Amino acid sequence: MGNRRQHDPIDAMTTISRRAIFAQAWPIIVGQALVPLVGIVDVAVIGRLSDARNLGGVALGATILNLVFWTFGFLRMGGTGITAQAHGARDETEILATILRGLGLGLALGTAVLALSPVIVPMSLSIMAPPGGVGAAARAFLTMRLFGAPAALGFYAINGWLLGLGRTRLALGVQAVMNGVNIGLDLLFVGGLGLGARGVGLGTTLAEWSALAGGIVAMRLVLGPAWRGQMGAIGQARLLEAAAIRRLVVVNADIMVRTLAMLGIFTWFTRSAAMLGPVPLAANHVLMQFVSISAFVLDGFAFTAEARVGAAIGEGSRPALLRAIRLTGEFSLAGGVLFSVLILIFGNDAIAFLTPDAAIRALAEAMLPLCAAIPTVGVASWLLDGIFIGAVAGSILRNAALVALVLYLLTDFALKPLGDMGIWLALLASYAYRAIALGLAMPALLKRVARAA
Repeated sequence: MGNRRQHDPIDAMTTISRRAIFAQAWPIIVGQALVPLVGIVDVAVIGRLSDARNLGGVALGATILNLVFWTFGFLRMGGTGITAQAHGARDETEILATILRGLGLGLALGTAVLALSPVIVPMSLSIMAPPGGVGAAARAFLTMRLFGAPAALGFYAINGWLLGLGRTRLALGVQAVMNGVNIGLDLLFVGGLGLGARGVGLGTTLAEWSALAGGIVAMRLVLGPAWRGQMGAIGQARLLEAAAIRRLVVVNADIMVRTLAMLGIFTWFTRSAAMLGPVPLAANHVLMQFVSISAFVLDGFAFTAEARVGAAIGEGSRPALLRAIRLTGEFSLAGGVLFSVLILIFGNDAIAFLTPDAAIRALAEAMLPLCAAIPTVGVASWLLDGIFIGAVAGSILRNAALVALVLYLLTDFALKPLGDMGIWLALLASYAYRAIALGLAMPALLKRVARAA
């Protein structure tokens, strides 16, 4: 498949080192850091040019959009694990078939979401019950953003495929283009043309279409000069192979349930804040930028674990699996502690930069210590997610997420008297619940690989 092998960092699975792990992870880390950076730009532009209601509208719209789009996050996660295992088994035909299936599915699902947008927008806003003045901004943002649904879901599939092959630098390049376009258009449409929440949505939609185009170019680079012949030679029978389609459907269904459960936690978190009023809603959204950038950056090691674990399982190498888990775990724990310290040190200054509103700043600063604890507590669940995604263990991911959701909701209800502090304590507990549930499944995974070896 082109000249992929000579550059691929997961070919030498028996000689995994910290240097190799970091070499594979750093492009993902940079690319992931760019994702929440766009959200921070959104918050800074809206927060400094508008009031709490408009900032809350973008916060609410972004939460709803995450719920809609990441329902289909299996296109990225399932694709990474299946691709990595095919790569570990050196099945190049299945590697190609995987991206063709995933891309076709992503474009079809994105088109369906766009067609249903006249129903999705009013229904979601009705469920979220936004306070006065927030709903109109959220509606404008969502309406424009959903025009990017086919591109966003198509790119999920391409990104997962690139990560599964260990082509993290290519994935970074496409991500950088998308986020650079996004930030530039954000500043133009909101800061320059004064389009407000609608401008944020339009800029992101155009950036997502640019990412899909860039992802297709990246696919061609991976496949090499003979890509047309490879596409034609794969054959409809292999592309529509019943066992492969069945596996894709089962894994994707499990991961979709897992993702819906996770999104349910964050949606309830936002809804709980909205019930307290526009100031808690806006303050929590400002703080969630810190959580977001921590999670996205530390996912660089989780994504590396996905590729390494998947390749080790495909190769049937228990030593490679154990070493991949240990080394990515070391990096993840160190990164989680580092982010917690950074949030505590620089959090107040960052809050002041993101919003000049005194009420929002005061509440955000009060909740900052709880926010800062999340990277250290949450990093175990993020890494374990990566391990089980690489193992294509969708049922384990599904069950752990459902357990975490139920326990989170019970915790949130129990802590209602504490107001916004209770909302943050419940969110913090949800990460611990998920990590414990996934950790209890680790012995079975290790036994499975031992038997395969």
